Amino acid sequence: MAAQIPGSLTNGTRNGRASTWGAAGRVAINVFLVFHILAIACWCLPASNPLILTAREFVRPYFVWSGLFQSWDMFSPTPKAVNTYLEAMIIRKDGSTEFWGFPRMELLSYAERYYRERYRKYEENLLDSRYSALWPDAARQVARLHANPADPPQTVMLLVRWSNIVQRADGSFERSPWDAHVFFTYAVKPEDLQ
Repeated sequence: MAAQIPGSLTNGTRNGRASTWGAAGRVAINVFLVFHILAIACWCLPASNPLILTAREFVRPYFVWSGLFQSWDMFSPTPKAVNTYLEAMIIRKDGSTEFWGFPRMELLSYAERYYRERYRKYEENLLDSRYSALWPDAARQVARLHANPADPPQTVMLLVRWSNIVQRADGSFERSPWDAHVFFTYAVKPEDLQ
């Protein structure tokens, strides 16, 4: 009969603990995967029955916390028919103005797009009037980015630029001329620049 070496994998006690941890780990991973797949399905389905709406409210904190929330209305049922981006106009104490653009994905490198993708989601939400409480903070941040003690920002105006995407009779698409709208004006206070 072969002797067992203490602490070796052939030792029954130690092997039992490893297999128990392995089984528990596999169960935990499977539970997470099943939860995640069901959560994504409930979040992304365009259906609006009460069960799916309840499931969305249940998983909303997880999706918002992890940054996995997605607005699928870009694709379905009605694709977005407008191209938009945000800018800020800074009016300085001496009356001069300058524009600052929020990051635009199409102007960034692939590495920068990956790093700044949350800005796109932030901008989409910033345009929604339901989140108007964010507007003063965004304007203050723009003012801080352009702080100059010799000529401080006096006013920050947040504006949206947009171009409608129009379908022609032949089925092709064309872009309308760009238009702009100031949706928030903020008078910068000296304490905002600190």
